[in-house]
Amino acid sequence: MTTIQKNQSILLAGASGVLGRHVARALTDAGHKVTGLGRGQDNGVRADLLDRDALLRAVDGYHFDTVIHAATALRKPPMRHRDMHPTNALRTDGTAHLVEAAQATGARRFVSESMVFGYGYGDHGDHWITEDDPFAPHGSSPELEAHIAAMRTKEHLTFAAPGLEGIALRFGLFYGPGGTDALLSLLRRRQLPLPGDHGRVLPWVELTDAARAMVAAVERGRPGQAYNVADRTPMGFRAHVLCVAEEFGLPKPMTVPRWLMRPMGYAHTVMATTLRVSSAKAERELAWTPAYPDCRAGLTALRAAVG
Repeated sequence: MTTIQKNQSILLAGASGVLGRHVARALTDAGHKVTGLGRGQDNGVRADLLDRDALLRAVDGYHFDTVIHAATALRKPPMRHRDMHPTNALRTDGTAHLVEAAQATGARRFVSESMVFGYGYGDHGDHWITEDDPFAPHGSSPELEAHIAAMRTKEHLTFAAPGLEGIALRFGLFYGPGGTDALLSLLRRRQLPLPGDHGRVLPWVELTDAARAMVAAVERGRPGQAYNVADRTPMGFRAHVLCVAEEFGLPKPMTVPRWLMRPMGYAHTVMATTLRVSSAKAERELAWTPAYPDCRAGLTALRAAVG
């Protein structure tokens, strides 16, 4: 296990996002000094990742030990393929620019938020995917290849950056404080019809668990390595939403045939995917274990927290 110094100075791109807020808090609690990077006024370094020159000007004169890329352009769950296009740009051009910024600030380590869909959308059957499985195979359609190519590029830039120790965390689907709000709103308004899972399952991870994994990667991750980060209980998308409805006493979603979701191409693809990932490597090398081994435990804690 590689041990990295405590009390690091860390630049966090995406600090005001759903994951970023939890990461910033977890890093601060662990004794690190966190500077947010983004366009909003609450960031210590204000810049757009897609504007290379402005970003390099913004970090001029700063020194950071580690730079984290946790920025996305998602304000709500993506439904159509075009909803992913801004995040794809952050994964490609944004990562290239942030790597340059990290090098300019003398950073030693670069940690990227990646995701399990980089293993490919579709039916992976009963196989438990590990980091030894191929990542970012060619997509089965032009739309899916655009998403997967962006994830492929982000990880390549992370690992290939000269002078930087690159690490990628391949997260499951997020839920929890700040991440379940959109589902609650849709369920209250009865605006979330869903098809049955029919045996399909997906990996999930509660947001505070994900943030702790990011801290562990900053402190103990091996350079050049990717780590799956998910809880121990894959669950279908509809099953997850049913847990949300039950926990919060909200109406269950109407059941619809899956073909009815086709106009929402991205959501249709996600709900048709079966994907199980093993986080054994993260548990072994990062000394990370999920506090919430399944969605029901995490949602129960969320419900208790919000009263």
